[in-house]
Amino acid sequence: MESDPRLVYALLAPLVGAGLVMATGKKPNLREAMSFIAACTLFGFVASLIPDVLAGKTVHYTVAQLIPADSAGFYQGLSFSLRADGLSMVFAVAASFLWMLAVFYAAGYMRGHHEANQTRFNTCFALALFGAVGGAFADNLLTLYFFYEVVSISTYPLVAHHQDKESYEGAQKYLVYLTTTAKALIFPAMVLIYVLSGTLDFASNVHSGILPTGVHNGLVITLYIACLLGFAKNGVMPFHSWLPSAMVAPTPVSALLHAVAVVKIGVFSTVRVMLYIFGTDTMARLDLGLPTACFVSLTILLGSVIALSKDNLKARLAYSTVSQLSYVILGVALLNPIGIEGGLFHIAAHAFSKITLFFCAGAIYVVTHKKNISEMGGLGRQMPWTFGAFAVAALSMIGAPPVAGFVSKLYMLVGSLEAHSYFILAVLIGSSLLNAAYFAPVVYHAFFGQPAAAAAHGADAHGHGHSAAHGHGHDDHHHGEAPLSMLIPLCITAAISVVIGIYPDLILQFVKGIAQ
Repeated sequence: MESDPRLVYALLAPLVGAGLVMATGKKPNLREAMSFIAACTLFGFVASLIPDVLAGKTVHYTVAQLIPADSAGFYQGLSFSLRADGLSMVFAVAASFLWMLAVFYAAGYMRGHHEANQTRFNTCFALALFGAVGGAFADNLLTLYFFYEVVSISTYPLVAHHQDKESYEGAQKYLVYLTTTAKALIFPAMVLIYVLSGTLDFASNVHSGILPTGVHNGLVITLYIACLLGFAKNGVMPFHSWLPSAMVAPTPVSALLHAVAVVKIGVFSTVRVMLYIFGTDTMARLDLGLPTACFVSLTILLGSVIALSKDNLKARLAYSTVSQLSYVILGVALLNPIGIEGGLFHIAAHAFSKITLFFCAGAIYVVTHKKNISEMGGLGRQMPWTFGAFAVAALSMIGAPPVAGFVSKLYMLVGSLEAHSYFILAVLIGSSLLNAAYFAPVVYHAFFGQPAAAAAHGADAHGHGHSAAHGHGHDDHHHGEAPLSMLIPLCITAAISVVIGIYPDLILQFVKGIAQ
């Protein structure tokens, strides 16, 4: 292992960025510039680690030794330390890259919508990325837990952004669910794991885990269940309802929550603990793999069924996220290399595709003030770039080639065959059909449906209110499209979803060695 301060520099970028955003809050252009510079700096440091990780190195840095090792040599002490390996890079690269685009998009959305408290918004956005990337680079369970909680606290003001009754209720539910599960389940499990194994450092490979073989099987299973449910940001039912409730936030926040920082640190933490605390050997010995896959299959199917019933576009996307996140856990729970690779690939595939969908939802709202799918008839003809990008990202969620989601689902299908589980095979096929059932009508209605009667007459109640947003579209030479600051990011993320679908090795190279 190499000690490398670039890991600390990467974390300092969003932290310093948050301070600079606050300092420049009264000058909007300068404030957004600070956000963008911080995002670019973070991505630069993360990208600089790629060659080392691909060369097979694990980059490591100890920030502080909190408790020294005991003289008997059993307890190895506790440290606040960081590492960059293949798994952490999948999450860190996606999160840091998408932050750069999200800064541009958020500026267009927040200004186009004349939102208040934009300085607080940008500050909390930066702090959330600090937590997400810190979690990605955590070297042990204690460091991971710290950054997991940072994400919960820093995103609370984002969910409560509008400061009305609905947003306060959504934010309260969000915070209670996420902090209560972490403190009630993860914290005691962490203490017990340290007592039993003398360390909280993640194992050097996915096979061994860190728990001694002499620990009672029932205790190991209890700790495993506590970790699976305690990281409630993973959206696994029954601790999922915070996620649709958080939809009261502005759309850039929804994109951050449901594509990049919040939910991804949930599934990332879950699979990090599954593979590097418990290990595939222990999970196979105690037969935890397929029961876990079957358990999260309920979330995959129920989330999709609920999504079908939602007319509100953001609500439909929220339940889609609930469903899609569990694919990551399902793939890893198959406990074979190709299944694990498919699950980990889905972290990036889902991030790029889902942020595209939320970007599109925000663009539609800024231009038309429409939230419901039933009101979007014919909008695809007025906003072809936006709905074209939406269609591409929807294909990824469904698992159609040549978009990214196809690769992860293909790997999981092969993994389920290798695990001889035809139930999981049926779940993957059935859930993809459900994905198609709730995404295809949105795209079809937009391109081939008839406009709502009010829109056809040209002067609905909102007509005067959003003429300015339309004005932006005309200025940018895109009839009916959102401002370019919103349109360009959503086109880029849609294009990247296709690129990593055609060239999956861009992501797979990080995870290929993990499960061997």
